[in-house]
Amino acid sequence: MAQDDVFKKLVSHCKEYGFVFQSSEIYDGLSAVYDYGQMGVELKNNIKKYWWDSMVLLHENVVGIDSAIFMHPTIWKASGHVDAFNDPLIDNKDSKKRYRADVLIEDHLAKYDEKIGKEVQKAAKRFGDQFDEAMFRETNPRVQENLQKRDEIHARFAKALNDNNLEDLRQIILDCEIVCPISGTRNWTEVRQFNLMFSTEMGSTADGAMKVYLRPETAQGIFVNFLNVQKTGRMKIPFGIAQIGKAFRNEIVARQFIFRMREFEQMEMQFFVAPGEELQWFEHWKQFRMKWHQALGFGAEKYRFHDHDKLAHYANAATDVEFEMPFGFKEVEGIHSRTDFDLSQHEKYSGKKIQYFDPEQGKSYVPYVVETSIGVDRMFLSILAGSYHEEILERGEIRVLLKLPPTLAPVKLAILPLVKKDGLAEKAREIMDDLKFSFACQYDEKDSIGKRYRRQDAIGTPFCATIDHQTLEDNTVTIRYRDTMEQERVSIDSLQQTISEKTDMKNLLKQLAV
Repeated sequence: MAQDDVFKKLVSHCKEYGFVFQSSEIYDGLSAVYDYGQMGVELKNNIKKYWWDSMVLLHENVVGIDSAIFMHPTIWKASGHVDAFNDPLIDNKDSKKRYRADVLIEDHLAKYDEKIGKEVQKAAKRFGDQFDEAMFRETNPRVQENLQKRDEIHARFAKALNDNNLEDLRQIILDCEIVCPISGTRNWTEVRQFNLMFSTEMGSTADGAMKVYLRPETAQGIFVNFLNVQKTGRMKIPFGIAQIGKAFRNEIVARQFIFRMREFEQMEMQFFVAPGEELQWFEHWKQFRMKWHQALGFGAEKYRFHDHDKLAHYANAATDVEFEMPFGFKEVEGIHSRTDFDLSQHEKYSGKKIQYFDPEQGKSYVPYVVETSIGVDRMFLSILAGSYHEEILERGEIRVLLKLPPTLAPVKLAILPLVKKDGLAEKAREIMDDLKFSFACQYDEKDSIGKRYRRQDAIGTPFCATIDHQTLEDNTVTIRYRDTMEQERVSIDSLQQTISEKTDMKNLLKQLAV
């Protein structure tokens, strides 16, 4: 199945089964803004708990805060967002559509990767077990030709980004003959910078109103509270501050469903270290964060690191964790060594001393910072993409299921009476009322048992308990496993322990503690 088709089915699945809805849909929707439905909010909350517990529970030197969305406007001047928080945009004169120039070039580069990948796949099929991929990549003329073209474009692209040379970005688009996906033409405007921050006014009168911004990231709320947390918590460097919260960006080129939105949620941790130790901590958190992703079980090949071509003005190292979405490898998390830029800037603009006295060194200094920043919505999308499966059963029936990690699944156990009569529904309700205190359960008595299994498969429920006439005789139920469709008989008394053991968050966290 084509990747575009997979993505379209995934978006449709999210709507049909209550994961994600278009915001304000009855008013024809609001572009790049989405609401999470009854299943989506449960999955989202489980993702956030997995992240929070992996940071705060597993690390004695990491604590959390929840800072306000509205902040003093000078904060965004100090952080550089007022002057430098821009995207390079280009318009197609025929379609009147606007695009990010860097994304157009990145998508063009990805086409060379796809060509190389196809050559490798064809060769692997042809040579079978004897295939040496590394040798093939180094010696095949077509692979080498595509690789050379890609590297040449990439070098020009990286230089243009680092030099902030908008003319060169446009020239690359022209030289590569990149066309507008809508019009199919190369009738491009100049590249311009566009600031992404939303602004509003705070105050009761027009004359006394102060211009404020909706925060474009959650990190600054951590930086301005550095001393508050450090002193009240008696924190010693190295230590981290974690936060989950909403952020807002006026994305002109919002696309790919919930991958790029105007209102989104971030999970960020800023780790404060002594100057000179930032790069070793950067490596530490880089490895830990990759381990966090891979613990979900989608396969190590689904993830990769991507080092930045252009470092932000405040960074001395930066990499992304990318996941293979239906539309290619895309960033879900960034790990950055931010040096002492943020705290130094806030010290300068606020006029307040923001330093840490190190008793071991006997001196005060502005700490350096290593950041891990992950988008909840992108993580949500990556988990759905990794979980979505279609299987063809014996009679040609297509079974659609989400192989969600049991810990993250919105519903852990579906309780299904075989029929609504003969006291089975009452017994099922009794089981439901007992287990709902332990984990998320769903009761369903409508339609045939087969259809009910399919519904639970589609929302990713890992276990179903069927109550039948034998249940009334020996107090046992049939447990049906989502991924294999295998069934086994267990006692009602052991049901709570069986499901709890398989869905406990500790199963994931223990993998990270090794």
